[in-house]
Amino acid sequence: MPNSSQQLTKIFRAIVEDKMNAQYTQKGWEPVYSAHPQAKIVIIGQAPGRKAQEGGVPWDDRSGDRLRDWIGVDRETFYDQSLFSFLPMDFYFPGTGKSGDLPPRTEFAKKWHAQILALMPEIRLKILIGQYAQKYYLMETPVSVTDTIKEYRKHLKNGIMVLPHPSPRNQIWQKKNPWFDKEVLPKLRREIARLLS
Repeated sequence: MPNSSQQLTKIFRAIVEDKMNAQYTQKGWEPVYSAHPQAKIVIIGQAPGRKAQEGGVPWDDRSGDRLRDWIGVDRETFYDQSLFSFLPMDFYFPGTGKSGDLPPRTEFAKKWHAQILALMPEIRLKILIGQYAQKYYLMETPVSVTDTIKEYRKHLKNGIMVLPHPSPRNQIWQKKNPWFDKEVLPKLRREIARLLS
C-alpha cells in the first residue's frame, strides 16, 4: 500500500492532469500548494497571486511577508514542510479582475481538499484566511470577515484560527480594527509557538 507521501504525489499528478485545470497546464503552470504528512499547521487562503504562480512558491510576495510577521515565524520556519502546509481554495492564479485577483473556483476545494487533508493526520491548527476559506470551512450563515474574526476564540477551540487577508491593501482595515493587533495577533503567535515547540 502506498505511503502518505506517495499518495500525496499521486494526487498532485491527478490535479495537473485534471481536465478542469487544462487551461493552466497548457500555460505550463503547476498547482501552487504544499502538503506534507507531518505538517502541524495548514494555512488555507484564497488562491496564489501572480508572483506565487510564476515562482511556484505559496505566499512568496508582500502578503506572505506580512503573514509571516503576523504569525511570528521566519521564512525558513514558514517553508519547513514538516511544520506548515498551504492549501489555498484554488491552487492556480485565477486571473485579474477590476479590483484585484479574481475569486477562486468554487468547486476546486470541494474536489481536492478532503483527499489531501486525510493524508495529513498531524494537523493541529487550520488558519483560514479571508472570506472564501472561512465560508467554506465554517459553513455558517455568511457574515463579514470582521465579525468572524471577532469570534476567533470560538473557532480556536475547534483548532481553527481566522484571519483577514494580509494584503497591504488591508492596512486600512487593520487601522480601523486595533483590537486585531492588540488581542488576536498575540494569541495567534502564542498558539503557533506552542505548536512548534
